[in-house]
Amino acid sequence: MVYCRNFWSSILTYLTFNDLRAKLGNRGRSTIYRDVELGRLPQPIKFGSRLFWIESDVEEAIQKQAG
Repeated sequence: MVYCRNFWSSILTYLTFNDLRAKLGNRGRSTIYRDVELGRLPQPIKFGSRLFWIESDVEEAIQKQAG
């Protein structure tokens, strides 16, 4: 997890791929990227050569899928 302050000084939590995978019950890489492509998970943000997901967006997507 990476913590970062945005412009308005609230803290955003960013998930690495491994953090995201753990949160999703160790889903496979292909399954995660398929879910991103189909809109079931949010698009990642690229910082340099690494991808991160905003934790609150992921939580929202999970809740939306749960019902």
